[in-house]
Amino acid sequence: MMPLGPQFTRLFGITDAQFGLLVSAYTLSAGASGLLASTYIDRFGRKRLLLTLYVLFGLATLACGLAPTYGSLMVARILAGAFGGVLSALSQTIVADVVPFERRGRAMGIVMTSFSLSTVAGVPLGLLLAEYGGWHLPFIAIAALVGVLAIFAARTMPTMTAHLQAAQRRSTFGGIAQVLGDANHRWAFLFSALIMFTGFTVIPYITIYLQANAGVRPDQVPLVYLCGGVVTLFTARLFGVLTDRWGKVVVFRCLAVAGAFPLMGITLVHGVPLWGVLTVSTLMFALMSGRMIPGMAIISSAAQPSLRGTFMTLNASVQSAAMGVASFLGGLLISRDAQGLVQNYWMSAAVGITASVLSMVVVGRLTLHGATPSAR
Repeated sequence: MMPLGPQFTRLFGITDAQFGLLVSAYTLSAGASGLLASTYIDRFGRKRLLLTLYVLFGLATLACGLAPTYGSLMVARILAGAFGGVLSALSQTIVADVVPFERRGRAMGIVMTSFSLSTVAGVPLGLLLAEYGGWHLPFIAIAALVGVLAIFAARTMPTMTAHLQAAQRRSTFGGIAQVLGDANHRWAFLFSALIMFTGFTVIPYITIYLQANAGVRPDQVPLVYLCGGVVTLFTARLFGVLTDRWGKVVVFRCLAVAGAFPLMGITLVHGVPLWGVLTVSTLMFALMSGRMIPGMAIISSAAQPSLRGTFMTLNASVQSAAMGVASFLGGLLISRDAQGLVQNYWMSAAVGITASVLSMVVVGRLTLHGATPSAR
């Protein structure tokens, strides 16, 4: 969605803020659906629930590709977010369930590597499909891929039902009350919101800014995501190893500090040659995604193991809400001058960096279950 920003603003005749709302619709819907899912996520086998939600997500994505108007696309995005947000929480829950604390950083590194692979292949391919087949085609292609992967998952994944016995002893809202009643969980939710808020004041508008201000041509935009994705393929595994070796909190704080510089830098590359733009954007993608590796290991470890499914689903709602609010706020902060140049983009980065600094403070208040003092 985000790399296609210039096409949507032109084809639908919408403002940058309206495009930001289109991005936010997915995340805000994911947040709302996560609240609902927290009442039932631990009452179904992980595999069964994953496959059901994945198929529904594929159908909603297909609806995005077939949407004829801005309004219908908005509705389809809301539906996609309703299923996609719970999928994200469920996948993180599965990782935390099956991987012990000592190796969780490496596991999250592998997960982030898969995200990078999707960036390396998916974003440039999506932009290529949009260029030659229209903006509808990337969504249709994703829906088709979902169908293939759903069949593969149905044949290979274990059932994962060990959590069901504990869930049956709790009432529908009892698990939510237990999660919210734990002060450590509340601090973890705040930490989670801050790390997501950091990037999403800036990330949805990168393509718009690079084309309008930095002179990056539409055919050069895939290079931004390709370079960032290729480098992250290697750095994600490295950061995963360092997370387990040096400690999750230490690595998170180091990457949060390092990531602030390219986050601000990407908003100030007006007049910079393409190689300079690619250097800054690649650093930003590598470091911003890198901090998510210790970040998600910290968040999943802050949950009481018996409540992890409910906690992670509520956490997905918190993250989605934070991303939605950040995207919308970023769209309100920026504007266009008479020449169509984006103004005040740096202010979006400043707000994001402020959130990052706060996350570095909050993480020190968290208790990580299964961690020794040296492993934190």
